[in-house]
Amino acid sequence: MNPSAQGIPGLPDLTHPQELIQFGTQALKGSLLIVFLVIALGIAIALISFSLRRHPTAQTVFFNEWAINYAQILKGLQHLALIIILLIPGFFLCSTLSNRYHHWEQARVAQVAETVAGDKLEQTAPQIRYVVKEPYSYTTTVKDKIVKVNDTQQVNRYLTLAGSQIQVKLNQDVDVKGRSSIYKVDYTAEYKVNNPLTDINSFFFEAPPPNGYSLLARYKVERDGTQLPQKNPGDYGFPFRLEPGAETTLKVTYQAQGGPRWVYNASGQLLSKFRLTTIADFSPVDFASGIAPNNKKTEKGSTAFTWIFDDNVSVKNPFGVFTNTEPVRNTGIIPRLLLLAPAVFIWWIILLYLSLPMSLKNVAIAAGIFFACILTLTYLGRLISPVLVWTMISLILLSLMWGLGGNRRASLAAILCTIAGSVIPVLGLLVPYSGLTLSLAGLLSAVWLAVRHWYSWQTVTTEH
Repeated sequence: MNPSAQGIPGLPDLTHPQELIQFGTQALKGSLLIVFLVIALGIAIALISFSLRRHPTAQTVFFNEWAINYAQILKGLQHLALIIILLIPGFFLCSTLSNRYHHWEQARVAQVAETVAGDKLEQTAPQIRYVVKEPYSYTTTVKDKIVKVNDTQQVNRYLTLAGSQIQVKLNQDVDVKGRSSIYKVDYTAEYKVNNPLTDINSFFFEAPPPNGYSLLARYKVERDGTQLPQKNPGDYGFPFRLEPGAETTLKVTYQAQGGPRWVYNASGQLLSKFRLTTIADFSPVDFASGIAPNNKKTEKGSTAFTWIFDDNVSVKNPFGVFTNTEPVRNTGIIPRLLLLAPAVFIWWIILLYLSLPMSLKNVAIAAGIFFACILTLTYLGRLISPVLVWTMISLILLSLMWGLGGNRRASLAAILCTIAGSVIPVLGLLVPYSGLTLSLAGLLSAVWLAVRHWYSWQTVTTEH
């Protein structure tokens, strides 16, 4: 598999044991540092209080003030520690999901690419070859003298096909181990040949089988209903005689199996009175190489493409049909959202802290709900539109956040915080106009905080 499908380089992934151990070691060191700082602050307060033991009044005032401040610091540290405890595992969860989702998207892209690239059945247009003798001269040395010699050589020349009537029936087999699919081809072509030459009546009809086949069966060439014998094994040149001014019809039929595309290659020849009809008894299917057919008809589960070229048309690229697949669109959106989800969580939690009295229990529950919603979005987004999934999840999230308030006004504040800090930012990361949507979410957050603290919402209270 392509290395780009293995994940986002440098992104932490908790499914890798080495990174998991490294994360645990760093988290332990950080926790010990916080514990030492808290203990050091307590020891410092105790030493200052002990040094003021000879001044009871000053000691009492100092101890009471620092005791209150220390208690507030410890309370704030509890909330900070809880948010950090929730944020760090949340970040590693989101980074792991982002890595996995990126891997899944790249695997889908590789799977789709296999259906339109790689092996194919390519039928080359046959050629009518004849041999002529042409004079040429060269110099040689005879008895130390330079002598010019005139001689003749045989040169291959080719006739242009007077007409081509080709019909190809295609069936697809998808139950093939190690392959996306294979084509089963039933090929029938009639080629008209006329002899405009006056002194040549011996020709070779060179009609090779399709390139890339894995199985070729019932291959035969017929002239006016009579099968032409194959002179040499592996040689697909059939000699025949055609008198000057005469016309004949050569028919080629075979059945083949091969890659999941079928194309016809004109090999630089001018096509005259050319008609190619391909009938694909499966769907979805579309024309290949960007050369649009003159007619497309679909009925009873089969699609027929017809190319018609009347007079001296040169087609540079091979053209034909391939199994059409829905393009993989909007890749990278969910991985980007997952990487930014911890920032959205902090945004939302700050709005809640600035709007409502938050207890440790409620912070933990809110964080659990948020990351559960992100997890649900990640996996349901593989099945249906992520925007539709987030719309349904948002209704559940808002209904749960209503219970965060102890009264109607507090519940409404929780709803507004959730819309501005969670619902709209996540939606903004899913839609094309992310910058505009995030700007609206930021403006809504600022307006809400201004209204909450400067106008008639100062008395928002909750019961915990």
